[in-house]
Amino acid sequence: MDIVFKGEHLLPGQLGQFFIVLAFGAALFSLICYYFSAQEDVAKSDNSWLRLGRIGYWLNTVAILGMGVCLFYILYHNYFEYHYAWSYTSRELPVYYIVSGFWNGQEGGFLLWYFWTAVLGNILIWKAKSWESPVMVTMALTQVVLGTMVLGLQIGSAHIGSSPFLLLRNAMEAPIFKNPNYLDFIKDGKGMNPSLQNYWMIIHPPTLFLGLASLVVPFAYATAGLWKRRYKEWVAPAIPYALFGCMILGTGVIMGAFWAYESLNFGGFWAWDPVENASIFPWLVLVAAVHVLIVFKNTGHSYFTATLLTLLSFVLVWYSSFLSRSGILGESSVHAFTDIGLFWQLVIGIIVFLAITIYLLISRWKELPITKKDEDTYSREFWMFVGAVFLGLSCLQLILVTSVPVWNAMFGTKLAPPTDPVKQYNIIQASFAVVIALLSGFTQFLKYKQTDIRRFFITTLVYLVFAALITALVVYATGVYKLNFVFNLVMLCAIYSVVANGKVLADAIKGKFKLAGSAVGHIGFGLLLVGALISAGTKRVISENLTGEQYSAEFAKDENPKENILLYKNEPIKMGEYMVTFRSDTIEGAQHLFNIDYQRIQNGKVTEGFTLRPNVIQAQGGMSSSPDTKHYLFHDMYTHITMTNVITTEPQGEEASHGEEGDDKKYDAPVTHEIAVGDTMTYRDGIIILKGLNKNAKLQNIPLTDKDIAVGAQLEVISHGKTYQSEPVYMIKGRSVFDFGKKVEDAGLKLRFTKIIPGKTLADGKVEITVYQQPESKKKFIVMKAIEFPYINFLWAGTIIMVIGFFMSILRRNKELKPEPVKVAAQPRVKVQKKK
Repeated sequence: MDIVFKGEHLLPGQLGQFFIVLAFGAALFSLICYYFSAQEDVAKSDNSWLRLGRIGYWLNTVAILGMGVCLFYILYHNYFEYHYAWSYTSRELPVYYIVSGFWNGQEGGFLLWYFWTAVLGNILIWKAKSWESPVMVTMALTQVVLGTMVLGLQIGSAHIGSSPFLLLRNAMEAPIFKNPNYLDFIKDGKGMNPSLQNYWMIIHPPTLFLGLASLVVPFAYATAGLWKRRYKEWVAPAIPYALFGCMILGTGVIMGAFWAYESLNFGGFWAWDPVENASIFPWLVLVAAVHVLIVFKNTGHSYFTATLLTLLSFVLVWYSSFLSRSGILGESSVHAFTDIGLFWQLVIGIIVFLAITIYLLISRWKELPITKKDEDTYSREFWMFVGAVFLGLSCLQLILVTSVPVWNAMFGTKLAPPTDPVKQYNIIQASFAVVIALLSGFTQFLKYKQTDIRRFFITTLVYLVFAALITALVVYATGVYKLNFVFNLVMLCAIYSVVANGKVLADAIKGKFKLAGSAVGHIGFGLLLVGALISAGTKRVISENLTGEQYSAEFAKDENPKENILLYKNEPIKMGEYMVTFRSDTIEGAQHLFNIDYQRIQNGKVTEGFTLRPNVIQAQGGMSSSPDTKHYLFHDMYTHITMTNVITTEPQGEEASHGEEGDDKKYDAPVTHEIAVGDTMTYRDGIIILKGLNKNAKLQNIPLTDKDIAVGAQLEVISHGKTYQSEPVYMIKGRSVFDFGKKVEDAGLKLRFTKIIPGKTLADGKVEITVYQQPESKKKFIVMKAIEFPYINFLWAGTIIMVIGFFMSILRRNKELKPEPVKVAAQPRVKVQKKK
């Protein structure tokens, strides 16, 4: 007997699943129609296949939008009967995090990729002109493959895709689902990982997925050119799209680096994590492809290399997705998704586009426009080709090492990853960076096909000497000279690139504006290298622990005790040129923030003060910490918590103490003081002054009559240079006596007004104040690490400048595109008879 479940909202899910099937079917229909439209004989006869192909793609786009609306509706209304909503959202999440919850899971990520490909396809329908049919065949094929990822069909024991509209009761087995009212017991969702509750989660994934999706466009032009034997024509229209892919994907990767720097606690912006590495595979290859495409466009050289790199860049998008989403990196990366049953579908995705690449290149090999004449050694195209090769080799090294788990799975081996991967990657990739930065500099002084050799050497030497002088000053001032020799070479070549391209930019301003885009992009790349080298190579841990405290053996496994200092609450500690104090901790939503005061003291005077608020999350697997950073123009002060005994912050409210111990056991034995107004009491960490008595004290939710008495003791607590106000209350109501204590958490105190000792008047008498103080062993503490990153703003500024350079180059290449001639059908001649 089927169970009739109550309270479920099935319509949005059913509608969403309908849109998934519709999107897949429409993409398949569009693929078939565009394929027939691209055939020579069909294309010349009529445009019916073309129109049907467009209708199919438009329908696919509408269906994807429908899927998105249905999923957001489910997330926004907290319909936890759906597995996706239950897994990634909760009722307490604000709307902007519910939006980011849309792509928090794998299904949402594929849907985002699906959406951007649909947008790009519609742009091509509008702009591609004569290329529309063959290019859109690849776009529609991509939508078919992506559609299978979210299809959510089950054929026998096989699953095709994972649907975001899967019901919770169908996703897992549990006794609760035998109850028709199971939703009454599901009060909330699992929520979002606290480390993802960051504004970068809202903007980084959409940017990154747009970048990944955009690489299909140059791939589509390349396949169309090979397929239709229009070998040279596809290059010019593909270059702007390739530049766009470089710009957006590069921006998305750097956004991820900034997110890591701002929100993760590994102490930097790049950790060479396998998923991080995978994100730059396609970017490196596409940057190389763009340079070789420009070489071919200007000289006719390097056609095969340009085509191969363009095709491989999109194949690597699929390989990167496989690495991060198949579960293959589960043990080697903290960022990788677990497998949700898409392992072999992702493998098939790689095979489909790799097979197209191999087939077209082999089948058209004899027809490719490959020049037999070698490039001149002193020509720009030769060295741009060399630069592209080194970019490819850089990517190859990353792929080989990152893919160790793949090789083990394929060949049954037990290869181990590098014992110190960061050091290995840094040295090897820095060696590639030396060549690439050097080439991005001196190639600007070369010309296509032929160069005045004498003038080239003089110009190159002058700017190289100038760059060497600047480099000497920079490495000495920043301490880079203490690093490995390879890093000093990178610094020289990066500065040389900035200087050389600065000269080109100056020429561009004088009138050669078409050179400005590449010059700006190369300047940005050079500054990015300079900032990365200085900030990562000379970062300085300023939280030096000179006490010998090891904290614990478990702590020492992950952290160096010598680089972490212990702070007890409200007890200032000298740290470098700062005096730091752990003041308090507060809970704001899902965040547990620790307020750490910094004071820079010079000649006995406080010259600067600020508060950093790192975040700590207590999870089942231990503690997760997010840093906070003080940004300066020329350096950053980065702080994060590595250990604490603070789990939650207790409320600082009224506590009735009539005949009950309450939580008094948490404190040392109480001390009573009989004092008058103006008197001072001392305690271990400061003093307490009775400033006055409030005869009209009010108590929340306790109404008082004229016969009742409520008096508040107005106390001022001074501890470690901080002043706090507190007012415990003594009350007589009817024939009963009560006192309501007040906690001063930041001072580790609880204060009770326990007796009135009358005089002639209330003001003349004395009162009894009972003071409870937290024991030394239970004092709140944190262990923190503070790192100074010098000149890191060069990295972020270089990124922005490089993106601007890409954008300028896109504008230039778009202007170079010649409009395709409009074919006008010939009109039949009409003979005009002359009148006789």
